[in-house]
Amino acid sequence: MARWIIVMCLLVCIAKTQEKVIKVFNVKDYGAIADGKTNNNGGATETNPEPAAWLAENRTRGYQHLCLIPGPYTKYINHLILNGGGILDGQGASVWGRKPVLQTIGFAFINNGYVHHLSSIDSQNTHFAIFASENMTLANLNLIAPEDSPNTDGIKIAMSKWINIERVHISTGDDCIAMISGAKKVNISNVFCGPGHGISVGSLGSDYDEDVQEIFVKNCTFNGTSDGLRIKTRATPSNHTINAYNFRYEDIIIIDVQHPINIDQEYCPSADCRNKVPSNVQIRDVHYKNIQGSCNGDVAVSFKCSEEKPCKNIKVEDINLWSTQGSKVELKSFCSHVQGASYGKQLPQSCI
Repeated sequence: MARWIIVMCLLVCIAKTQEKVIKVFNVKDYGAIADGKTNNNGGATETNPEPAAWLAENRTRGYQHLCLIPGPYTKYINHLILNGGGILDGQGASVWGRKPVLQTIGFAFINNGYVHHLSSIDSQNTHFAIFASENMTLANLNLIAPEDSPNTDGIKIAMSKWINIERVHISTGDDCIAMISGAKKVNISNVFCGPGHGISVGSLGSDYDEDVQEIFVKNCTFNGTSDGLRIKTRATPSNHTINAYNFRYEDIIIIDVQHPINIDQEYCPSADCRNKVPSNVQIRDVHYKNIQGSCNGDVAVSFKCSEEKPCKNIKVEDINLWSTQGSKVELKSFCSHVQGASYGKQLPQSCI
């Protein structure tokens, strides 16, 4: 169970519909101790979790807003505000290498949320997970775990739309931000990522996955990551076509990144990928503009698309990437089953 070093000021907000008055509850008033040692996952959040959940779902009885963290997931809340400048310590080292236990914080079925000015360190699994939620903003966050920590994604988004992520610093052992099944209308800006595996769409490809669409990434920096802008789908059979489309990546700084621009439709997360068949994910309408910086690999731009569902309308504009090894390495682009166009400066030379 995650432990709190400095407990957040704001845990529970209840507002009456008629009065629109917000009441703020400080967990320190309920026995929480900010000494960096005490497990504060009890107290105000767990003394009476059932009535709290009941209030959130029964707004007709006069309650419109409820904000709390009952455990791994905060659920069924309209107008969530969570801040306080605290630090969440997931104590992940105690479970890394074994089956992951909990993300630091999960949000499910949240409408109109604002999470800001918090830090999360050493999460056991994903730091912040968002599921089936709408109109959420995550801002001014620090999400930190060691580079070799497993599955410690910074922010993971699924089945959610209108998610805004801005002014966030992520240093972790997995994807800085991952958008998986059903993520739509996600705006990401002014994010620093590194170390980590970049900002990713996917992986996609299972029978249960839904379309991912309208992803906008702007003014972000990647430093020392394995990937920068990444779309990954599995080369596995699927009974229906999954669409990943309308993505725009713009004004991106790349520093010492192995794979700055990468579409991989043969993604294999394990050593044994038995189902090596063309991916049934259709990737289309992806625009990369003004991507510049240094690459520590050989292939700076890679579009490894599906033979069954070739990538369509892929645009690259003003790409300026150079090798960290100077003239010793000539960077390359790689294209397979991709349709599109290139504009402006292309370094390395475009293969589209």
